[in-house]
Amino acid sequence: MSGERPMHTRAARFECRICWTLYDPALGDPIWQIAPGTPFEDLPEAWCCPNCEAAKAKFLVIESNQSDA
Repeated sequence: MSGERPMHTRAARFECRICWTLYDPALGDPIWQIAPGTPFEDLPEAWCCPNCEAAKAKFLVIESNQSDA
C-alpha cells in the first residue's frame, strides 16, 4: 500500500545511501548538535548527512536489535 512507512524501533540506526555515513541515535550528531538518544524521526526537517549533505530521505534504516525491548 502506498504511504506505508517501514516499521523500526526508535533506536534503529540509519545509513546514508550516498556516502554510507551512519546515524546512530545512541550517539546523536555532534556536528548538528543533536543530543545522544535522539531518534532519526525526531531530527530537524533541515537535518542532512554531516558528511555529504544528503537529505534525510536518502537514508536507509538498518535493522536494530529488537531483542532489547
